[in-house]
Amino acid sequence: MLDINKKSLEKVIIVGLIKKADDFNQSIEYLDELEFLVRTAGGIVVKRITQKMIVPNPKTFIGSGKLHHIKSLVKLNEVSSVVFDDELSATQQFNLEKLLKSKIMDRTALILDIFAQRAKTSYARTQVELAQYEYFLPRLKGLWTHLERQRGGIGMRGPGETEIETDRRIVRDKISLLKKKLISIDKQMKTQRNNRGSIVRVALVGYTNVGKSTLMNILSKSNVFAENKLFATLDTTVRKVVIEDIPFLLSDTVGFIRKLPTQLIESFKSTLDEIHEADLLLHIVDISHDCFENHINSVNLILKEIGCSDKKIVLVFNKIDAYVPEIIEEDDLVTNKTSKHYTIKEWEKTWMSRINGKAYFISALKKEKIDDLKKNIFKEIKKIHITRYPFNNHFLN
Repeated sequence: MLDINKKSLEKVIIVGLIKKADDFNQSIEYLDELEFLVRTAGGIVVKRITQKMIVPNPKTFIGSGKLHHIKSLVKLNEVSSVVFDDELSATQQFNLEKLLKSKIMDRTALILDIFAQRAKTSYARTQVELAQYEYFLPRLKGLWTHLERQRGGIGMRGPGETEIETDRRIVRDKISLLKKKLISIDKQMKTQRNNRGSIVRVALVGYTNVGKSTLMNILSKSNVFAENKLFATLDTTVRKVVIEDIPFLLSDTVGFIRKLPTQLIESFKSTLDEIHEADLLLHIVDISHDCFENHINSVNLILKEIGCSDKKIVLVFNKIDAYVPEIIEEDDLVTNKTSKHYTIKEWEKTWMSRINGKAYFISALKKEKIDDLKKNIFKEIKKIHITRYPFNNHFLN
């Protein structure tokens, strides 16, 4: 959707709150990511707004002064949507839509919208639909603005409440049906996983848009869809790979992101089960991204949430071809050298070489250092393989 004329893109204002304990630079990076999400969804950001507050306003999330400023920008730029980086309560969303006369979305709703666009298979669409219904259920009252019940008058109170309750019941029934459908599909997928026997399983995990699918294509010699957009992969793809006569199953999983909606974590349980049942995780990291260390922490946090942090994890730093360190001029006696100035060689000598064993630095796009990665994947797989198939150990020596 990003290659169409800019004039046809939906104009969006993004808003971020910088709380007292927040790091300013990190908050700006979060807004950069939110802008990328908007572009992925098919919009164009015309203004970025930040406000420093100790705690969000319980009624409107932001202060009244900033609210009036955004209202004028919405009118001046013909903005159709205002997107907030943090999750809004139903009350905040309702009040903001009423005051700004614009569509209000939070980060969760935006991610759900992108997932809805990306879902291609029936299973993925069912997972996304369930997540959307669970998100919108507590917000149904705010969606009934066309009744304008607050005006009062004949016929505006009872029927409005009845309509809302009717919709809530319909949505709850729909959620129940979708959960039953997913349970049925989950059983089928579990049976498929059980039928794979004791063959070694490897899963690619990582932040969204780090190049997992590109690496999957190289290792498995397949043609998995890969694109420079967030959440290009929703459905788990499993391929059989053979390295030096040892077969194993390689899974490409949905990319993680900070503040991944809890609704998605729950509805994508089967997709995440591929990670849960893997013997080895290849944690792919985009080293060219300014905040790749934060991305590592976000992925590790989600792995901990789903009970997979104790697995054998190998760090693979991708996109070394796109990595450009900041340069300190020879006559610059003021600037102190930081990690932003490290070369790839220098990064290799830092904590990366001490975490879960050796870390690997590759370019999946340029196919750089792939052979070295394959050799080391083979070593890890061999350790697991010989414990399950001791009778054919002599073939691997």
